[in-house]
Amino acid sequence: MAHHKAITCLVILGLSSLAGASFENQDYWKKDGLDDLNSAWELKPNYKVAKNLILMVGDGMGLSTVTAARIYKGQKEGKHGEEYKLAFEQFPYVALSKTYNIDRQVPDSAGTAVAMVTGIKVNYGTVGVTGDVPFGKNCSQLNDAAKLKTVLDFALEEGKSVGLVTTTRITHATPAAAYAHVPFRDWESDFNMVEAPGCSHVKDIAYQLTMDNPNIHVILGGGRRSFINYTTPDPNTGSTNGQRMDGLDLIGEWKKDKQTRGLKHAYVDTRQKLAEVDVSQTDYLFGLFASNHLAYETDRTGDSQEPTLTEMADKAIRILSKNPKGYFLLIEGGRIDHAHHDNYAKRALEEANEFDNSVIKVGQLTSEDDTLTVVTADHSHVFTIAGYPSRGRNILGTVDNSDGGEPVDKMPYLTLGYMNGPRFGRENLTGVDTTHKNFQQPSGVQMPYETHGGEDVIIYAKGPMAHMFHRTHEQSYIGHVLMYSSCLGLYKDKCDLVKRNAMASPCGAGRHAASMFVLVVGVLQLCTRLLF
Repeated sequence: MAHHKAITCLVILGLSSLAGASFENQDYWKKDGLDDLNSAWELKPNYKVAKNLILMVGDGMGLSTVTAARIYKGQKEGKHGEEYKLAFEQFPYVALSKTYNIDRQVPDSAGTAVAMVTGIKVNYGTVGVTGDVPFGKNCSQLNDAAKLKTVLDFALEEGKSVGLVTTTRITHATPAAAYAHVPFRDWESDFNMVEAPGCSHVKDIAYQLTMDNPNIHVILGGGRRSFINYTTPDPNTGSTNGQRMDGLDLIGEWKKDKQTRGLKHAYVDTRQKLAEVDVSQTDYLFGLFASNHLAYETDRTGDSQEPTLTEMADKAIRILSKNPKGYFLLIEGGRIDHAHHDNYAKRALEEANEFDNSVIKVGQLTSEDDTLTVVTADHSHVFTIAGYPSRGRNILGTVDNSDGGEPVDKMPYLTLGYMNGPRFGRENLTGVDTTHKNFQQPSGVQMPYETHGGEDVIIYAKGPMAHMFHRTHEQSYIGHVLMYSSCLGLYKDKCDLVKRNAMASPCGAGRHAASMFVLVVGVLQLCTRLLF
């Protein structure tokens, strides 16, 4: 395009001088700005019906975590870090998500996940039920009318394949929101329901996954203990037993169902077995790789028997994409959240980096033309980036500048910290390795564990109808866009196909381009003033 060439020509201004420079010079910033302008100019909304839907949730991945993870990953690659871009930060559409639950100013992962997969905000700590059901060990308000349907349910109704991938227990809050209905998120096994009188009509989350939702095609994560009887040692470790009190072997029940129906299936419990799964011979895949949550990335060894989030996402998409009608896939980087709760900043950043790696893999296996990919967080954390450290300063280290004054106690302080959490108090960090995976950042208020933060989180999106994310939205809006983009559920017959087809036509695109003519003239004039 002529305007594109014109802008490109304007920025070739001795860029070779950047080589070897400590920091970027003015020519770098001119090119950077004009590259962004070019990118914005080339942006065209995709009005197609999404064949595939992928919701990727970095649990607890608030804005400060994204920023710190960006710097951390860049520094691991030998850069200053601040200028680095995570894969999802390069998505074309960005918006903000208001994360509160209907009864809490600062939310939990259950209520937020439900909002994203149903389009309806609910109470703190509840899973798959309306706001009429309060959080707690009380089932009196839980009936069929209170059970919410999810994007996963609607996708199945349309003949699509569906899948769940997480680094947490597969019965944990975020994945459970896609398929379960309980008033108390901790009811992952019947063992957890022994103090729930009057709830005999409500089954635990593991039971609901395997017995009530037999048509979920891919299930990958941790949490074997909720599927195994309490008298049975864990088949992989042998050091712990299962938790089930009802005598059921839910893994066996899952296998039996698939065998009875003549379905091509596989159950796997190690990284090697997952890698060996023949996608062409597998339509249903169940993988439980740990008794509890999967291990942190910082604790991964060369002979680890647990797959990475990227490896699980890769296998899931290869299986789900065989369905010509498409699929819905929920991917959760769940242990970002857990590391923050224990004030382990390095662990949280490593988990966020692996989450970004999985975003890269998803991008390699999908097309923006037919796949809506939404990357977001369910909530933030009270995690801060403080002081005035020098550019390129180790993000896990101490602040090296005294701008703003020296600490009153004259002791060094960290760039990263927490408002509250288990490690408390001011201490002299001289000589302490603050980059070690087991180092806990001190907090301002001592608590058993650090809490969530209540600020908005970011939504990153690409693919069909991704441009519908365009300002500050209620978190429940994510569920609406997912359904609307693929004409599912609430929008099965209300997704404006006539309007969308018209906008996607050459004439519609032409009208859009014509309406932007004045803008490009203004951009070129601005470039001329900036460069000359």
